Amino acid sequence: MTKYNLALKQILIEECLSARSVHEVALKHDLSPSLLRRWVKGYEQHGAAGLIAKYSHYDAQFKLKVLQCIEQDGLSAQQACVQFDIRGPSSIRQWKRLYDKGGVEALHPRRTREFSMPRKPSKQSSTSPPTPTDSELTPKQMLEELEYLRAENAYPKKARCLDPSGPSNCAGKKTQAIQGLRRGHRLALLLRAAGLARSTFYYQSKVLVADKHAALKERINSLYHGNKGRYGYRRITAALRHNGEVVNHKKVQRLMQLMDLKSLVKVKKYRSYRGSEGVVASDLLKRKFKAEAPNQKWATDVTEFKVKGQKLFLSPVMDLYNGEILAYQINRRPEFKMVSTMLEQAFERLNPGDTPILHSDQGWQYQQPTYRHMLAGKNIEQSMSRKGNCLDNAAMESFFGTLKSEFFYLESFESVEQLASGLEDYIAYYNQERISLRLNGLSPVEFRTQALAA
Repeated sequence: MTKYNLALKQILIEECLSARSVHEVALKHDLSPSLLRRWVKGYEQHGAAGLIAKYSHYDAQFKLKVLQCIEQDGLSAQQACVQFDIRGPSSIRQWKRLYDKGGVEALHPRRTREFSMPRKPSKQSSTSPPTPTDSELTPKQMLEELEYLRAENAYPKKARCLDPSGPSNCAGKKTQAIQGLRRGHRLALLLRAAGLARSTFYYQSKVLVADKHAALKERINSLYHGNKGRYGYRRITAALRHNGEVVNHKKVQRLMQLMDLKSLVKVKKYRSYRGSEGVVASDLLKRKFKAEAPNQKWATDVTEFKVKGQKLFLSPVMDLYNGEILAYQINRRPEFKMVSTMLEQAFERLNPGDTPILHSDQGWQYQQPTYRHMLAGKNIEQSMSRKGNCLDNAAMESFFGTLKSEFFYLESFESVEQLASGLEDYIAYYNQERISLRLNGLSPVEFRTQALAA
């Protein structure tokens, strides 16, 4: 236990008496508030004499008087210490236990041997300089000693937190404890309290940091390149958590910056789209893209790609429950047959009794009587965006933006045939492997399968 001399106690008491609370001063100097409060009370009651350690032996009558005063006046052990100038409440508690067990006789001091063993000679050399007394210390030396005592008091607490099994002479564990305390204490004082050389501390610090995140960096690198640079730190964090690893997204972001891993996905830009003026169906969806079960709400649209002056068109249909692409068609021309074939494929995903809403923009394909008859034949309600409101079909616009950012803009294609093959691969990846933060870190197929199994 750290011992505080008289001068240091007086400095602390003066801080408490200078309009500062005992708790605030105790917190500043890493002391027990009850201990500091006892010093203040003792100083107020007995002056500086109330702070000097006493090794007195009390007779039975004095002990009985203290216990009777506690009983009659309702004093606590702490209050009795202040009133009778006793240094520790533990003595009073011991007297109370003895009195309850054996009465007044138990309060008499126990007899000791009439002789004592000779003391061992002091190890201090006669030539070594004498230790300065409290009165010889300068104010600066007192503050420096107080600062060291704070570090000496904090070090074993930190060491016990890191290793509850007990004190350790391991340099690595000492280094960890010192690193945890460096913000509040000077390094020189912590090294002195721990008995650790400065060179050993810096060597152990390098050893601890060297491979601290090596395994995590390797997993991050594998996920990044396994998804062809499409994942930023948020999706990589979700993928790590999906694999059972507890990790903070800020740590992943910091490590990716150190490894110079940046998502290759371009920032999505807003582009307005104006459909034709003919309105054949009202907006039933009203931007409520969330569905409670599969095959409740579908969305569709057509997007265009250009490769070396040639065009390629993609027409998919998405289930808004999990964002899964249920069916799609790829064609060199935006013909109606592309949309009708896509519809026939999507109808195969319907279960008996399913009657989803199918939402689209006001494109000419979706105003065709054949298209409307195909929907009516399956009891599917048609919904269309309002004129000039591309956000009414934001779910499909978002998918197209993701598709182009994560695939089309990151690759180079020699022909539309190569692009078509790549689109098929990406849609399979999107459905089965690409995790979505909205789906709790699962892919669309995993989310649907998990929901059906529940």
